[in-house]
Amino acid sequence: MSTPEPQSPAPEPSKPPESSVAAAPPYKDRIHRSSAGIAGGVLMLAVIAWLGIDAVVAGEGSTPWLALATMLLVAPLVVAYTLRPAVHANDDRLRVRNPFRVVVLPWGRVAALRSGFTNEVVAESGATYQLWALPVSMRARKRASRAEARLTAQAARAERGGRGGRGAGTGAGAVPGAPTRAETDRAMDELRELRETRHGAPTAQGEVTVRWAYEIAGPAIAGAVLLVILLAVG
Repeated sequence: MSTPEPQSPAPEPSKPPESSVAAAPPYKDRIHRSSAGIAGGVLMLAVIAWLGIDAVVAGEGSTPWLALATMLLVAPLVVAYTLRPAVHANDDRLRVRNPFRVVVLPWGRVAALRSGFTNEVVAESGATYQLWALPVSMRARKRASRAEARLTAQAARAERGGRGGRGAGTGAGAVPGAPTRAETDRAMDELRELRETRHGAPTAQGEVTVRWAYEIAGPAIAGAVLLVILLAVG
């Protein structure tokens, strides 16, 4: 009597590689900052450091202490208004870092993004927060408007030249893709598009949070108090 041959175990179903099932990496923030503000802030801090260190080293009497107190007061304010402002935007929320506050707004709580003499974000509660990192430049807007007018005129001349049989080189001065909007206006357009796309997303809901920048206010207040005491003592 023959014994049945042992059956080989059934092959296990192949599993997809971990890389294919791993969660997608979080969307990196788009960061908007003022390059002019950063350059001005670095220059001002360099001047403050130069004058302050010179007063501390070469000063007499209470001058070194006055210089230290002044630097402690002024340096955080310069950082707050020049280097600190930034706007971070990703698929879920808008993070606004202003001189003395950090405001986090999920896209589901953003009612509008307004541009006038300043750029602002309006929450559904009605609260308005200015975007310090995206200052409005009327000069840049006028320059962009002139560029747009030139491109429009050149395109019209090129079209008339093409209909008349003349060479198409009439509009050779036009630069394809030349920016016809100011840099901060283009940034606001991107934020509005992101808000329209992500306003109803489940991951873009939540509460608006506001945090005060004690790391900026603390040293500035300490410097102001120390300066007042030194001036009062004489």
